[in-house]
Amino acid sequence: MPTAPELSSRPHRGRKRDPIEQYINEPQIFKENGMTQLRYMVLTQGLRIPQGHDTCPYRSYVWQILMEAPRMTVDDYYQLIHQARSLKPEIYSKITNDTFRTLKTEDQFHEKVSVSSLTRILGVLAITMPDDVGYVQGLNVLLAPIAFACYKSEPQAYSIVHSLVVRHIPLYVTSDVKGVYTGCELVEVVLRHIDPALAEDFDSKFFRAKIYAFPSVLTLSACTPPLSEVLRLWDYLFAYGIHMNILFIVAQLVKARDSLLGNDSPMKVLRTCT
Repeated sequence: MPTAPELSSRPHRGRKRDPIEQYINEPQIFKENGMTQLRYMVLTQGLRIPQGHDTCPYRSYVWQILMEAPRMTVDDYYQLIHQARSLKPEIYSKITNDTFRTLKTEDQFHEKVSVSSLTRILGVLAITMPDDVGYVQGLNVLLAPIAFACYKSEPQAYSIVHSLVVRHIPLYVTSDVKGVYTGCELVEVVLRHIDPALAEDFDSKFFRAKIYAFPSVLTLSACTPPLSEVLRLWDYLFAYGIHMNILFIVAQLVKARDSLLGNDSPMKVLRTCT
């Protein structure tokens, strides 16, 4: 298992490191064993916010390890930024439009992540995606939690988001977003098993998951505030698999079932929970 780079330079001196923070600094002889233990620690202990911090200072390194995202040097990143200047105007326009509306209600996010930073990372992402993909609108929402966790390092944020979309959810970012529609179908399948009554109620209204769950599937639930809860949710998604997002969406539906069953306007309820 890779260890976090130069972790000792990040925490305040004199602060006792959390168990997970200590663990990712220790060399692991067997990668799979190390990853299994890290996942278990994320599940049972969670990533903590130390006293004097407003966010977890080592979350970006845990995510980088779990996503198996390679380290990127500043020089390599600058070279990609230079190449991104050749983007077609229409692609750059899409990126600009996306960045300005990213998590507009999250003040803490905008205190740490600038529009310029989002634009640079998305531009680099656009030129390094597979040729048949390019840039897909909505990538800004997938980038946002990562950019926040990695607000001190754009190269690290780019490496993690590139690994996420290219290796873990490649069918979510195609021109036809095929993987997202498949995810919506899975939401319906799981809901029928978990809560047949609620699924039947939705079916009677022709209320399909591609209508109510599409944003949550596409963004791995990052579209549902607050950001602080999205970060914790992604700790588990990255540890145990992106597919867990389907179960999380269904869990939200079941939690709101009393308000949904028999409701003639279920979308009003779902706007607040999916």
